[in-house]
Amino acid sequence: MAGTHAAVAQLPKDGVSREDRITYGKIRQSVMGWCFKPMTGVTLAKHCREIGLVAIEGISPNDYPAVKELGLKVSLVSSHGFKKGPISRDNHEFCAKMLKDRIDLAVEVGCPNVITFTGMREKGISDKQGAKNCIDLWKSVIGYAEKKKIRLCLEHLNSRDDTHPMKGHPGYFGDDVDFCVDLIKEVDSPNMKLLFDVYHVQIMNGDVIRRIRQYKDVIGHYHTAGNPGRGELDDTQEINYPAVMRTILETGYTGFVAQEFIPTWDDPVLALRHAAKVCDVS
Repeated sequence: MAGTHAAVAQLPKDGVSREDRITYGKIRQSVMGWCFKPMTGVTLAKHCREIGLVAIEGISPNDYPAVKELGLKVSLVSSHGFKKGPISRDNHEFCAKMLKDRIDLAVEVGCPNVITFTGMREKGISDKQGAKNCIDLWKSVIGYAEKKKIRLCLEHLNSRDDTHPMKGHPGYFGDDVDFCVDLIKEVDSPNMKLLFDVYHVQIMNGDVIRRIRQYKDVIGHYHTAGNPGRGELDDTQEINYPAVMRTILETGYTGFVAQEFIPTWDDPVLALRHAAKVCDVS
């Protein structure tokens, strides 16, 4: 399969080569480091600079100094992870400490965003109680985020895809993007935002462009990937990414859009170069 995709990527109709790089730069593109392992964060950052991406995320904090020396920004700082979240009050002390620590780290490296999640459903916790637990935890730390001028970005994840541990997350509480927006509104802070992952939204809710317009005021960050499969943004998947990117620009969004696909092509750097070109709309 990988060889087939690689061949498709290098056909003239794709208009991509190893010399291509971002031209317009209207979308401030970033990349999620975990998708490109075992490539190190610094090596990936060097490729990003050559392609024209302006930021990186999902890498070891130990790599932040080298990344910044290369001229890239850190677009998102990780926190407590998607499994152990504030849906359970047993996790609140852990989540609060982790979020505050990562807010401090974000300030240190000049990153505007720290990610947060609801966590996985747990037996005995109703939806109503789970929602209250999440809201209470975020309210307890949002004042700290406001003081430090950092945004907490709640990521919505799909619970449908059970083929791979990072393509879908069965049992994730915040698997409905409209529900996630409701949670964010209950926190009632300009520093509590939505991480709009186009791939996850397409799977769970669809109507991506309408939702981008509807939720433009609460979106703080974007992720991309091809659906189905969380692969490249090529012609084997269903999302019209140029149209999505133009809509993002139309809303006035000036933050980062991070490529978070899992490469299947033989050359993952060429795959990233291709995705960057797809999202580099005029």
